[in-house]
Amino acid sequence: MTAMETTMDCCENRLVTSRRALLLGGATFAAWAYLPKFARAADGRDPRLITIILRGALDGLATVAPVGDPDYADLHGSIALSADGPHAATMLDSFFALHPSMPEFARMYRDKQAAVIHAVSTPYRDRSHFDGQDVLESGFAGPGRVQSGWLNRALEGLPKGEHVTSALAVGPTTPLVLRGAAPTVGWAPVTLPPAADDTAARLLDLYQHRDPALASALSQGLQLEKTASGDEMKPKGGGNNIAMMRQVARGAAKVMAGDDGPRIAALAFDGWDTHANEGGPVGRLAQLLSGLDGALGEFQSGLGERWRDTVVVVATEFGRTARINGTEGTDHGTGTVALLAGGALKGGRVIADWPGLKVANLYEGRDLAPTVDLRAALKGILRDHLGISETVLAKNVFPDSAHVKPMQGLVG
Repeated sequence: MTAMETTMDCCENRLVTSRRALLLGGATFAAWAYLPKFARAADGRDPRLITIILRGALDGLATVAPVGDPDYADLHGSIALSADGPHAATMLDSFFALHPSMPEFARMYRDKQAAVIHAVSTPYRDRSHFDGQDVLESGFAGPGRVQSGWLNRALEGLPKGEHVTSALAVGPTTPLVLRGAAPTVGWAPVTLPPAADDTAARLLDLYQHRDPALASALSQGLQLEKTASGDEMKPKGGGNNIAMMRQVARGAAKVMAGDDGPRIAALAFDGWDTHANEGGPVGRLAQLLSGLDGALGEFQSGLGERWRDTVVVVATEFGRTARINGTEGTDHGTGTVALLAGGALKGGRVIADWPGLKVANLYEGRDLAPTVDLRAALKGILRDHLGISETVLAKNVFPDSAHVKPMQGLVG
């Protein structure tokens, strides 16, 4: 099966400087007042782009299973999904099925607000997490090239006077994908006891007299934390990593939903290295996918009417082996999936030039062979959703990538 597209109809500049960076209750703030202002797109849209990095290498054959491939079930063995029976997945079409732990994504897919790109990878062909993540986030063809990310360079390449010129880095550190010269603001969920209201008030009073600029930064930082967190932001289900995915997405969505909030964001979820006991419809991967699915749902509900102008990209450094190992897990591989969600998408489809899973068709005899360059999908979104020119994409955002053409028709 070929050319198949199935459808249903030095520079980490976060504006966190020595005097104007505040760490209160585990959340890092930069004063909104110091960020460049944004303008709506010329066509009246108000586009938002969210990039989610899954660190550890996602098993794309388990997330979106090619149940129609006659070689899939034997390769994935005890963890293989199926169209029906005890390992039943959610059929997306007659060939691909979605892991049952992702009902929110399935609903978005039915609503044509989600899509899958299968047999995809970055240009990286080795199996080091460190180097693979470097390539994924830097946008270069090889590791160790730069200390800035493609999303930050995309910010610098936005059309003048269009969209937004600042971004939100979610987490205790800025992901490499968003590091660079373009300004960003950081937010992390509270991991330490927050400062009491009276303590914050005293700090504000103190700085009003000694450093009005810092007082302004503190005031806006506290407002950001109040917007993003609040009592309803406390993790459900014991505060574990799965619940934390939803918490992070809920807070980021609140910040991005505001008229004065950032339009671009990046965050990373760890723990996807499923060497052992990966599980089929239930188990470790199922729990991780449930957390990711909940995060996507939180972004949709939290962004509200802004969702219609939103694209979410979920990507990982590489895939996992087609055949399970002796511990019922999968080892480091190559081809995988990228997941897209958002009201701005032309969704409801799995986009794939399917290579097949016969041993002769596997990459190096072990992996799903990649047939789609992830940069092509990212270029298509950055061009059509944010208006970045193909020249800027090829030279600056993804350097030396003129041969990788933007994917057409991803955005409505």
